[in-house]
Amino acid sequence: MKQYTLQLEGMKCPMCESHINDQIREVKGTSKIKSSYHTNIASFVCGDNFDVNQVKANIEKQGYHVLNIRREEYVKKGFFSFLKK
Repeated sequence: MKQYTLQLEGMKCPMCESHINDQIREVKGTSKIKSSYHTNIASFVCGDNFDVNQVKANIEKQGYHVLNIRREEYVKKGFFSFLKK
């Protein structure tokens, strides 16, 4: 599993967050979707062989701009993960 973090431009309010989340959700295989207009960041988890270009196209179709895309391994955190070091 991979986690993508997108740096965006154009989010101004909570409704913008909702629009971004909806556009990411439209692409099959995405989960754990969240975004923040305060930090202009959206993130989601997907499979290893995922094409992020469809997500980027969906977001930019709505008038937002994707400035940067970061991809990293997703590490699932359990309920008691804070106890492990």
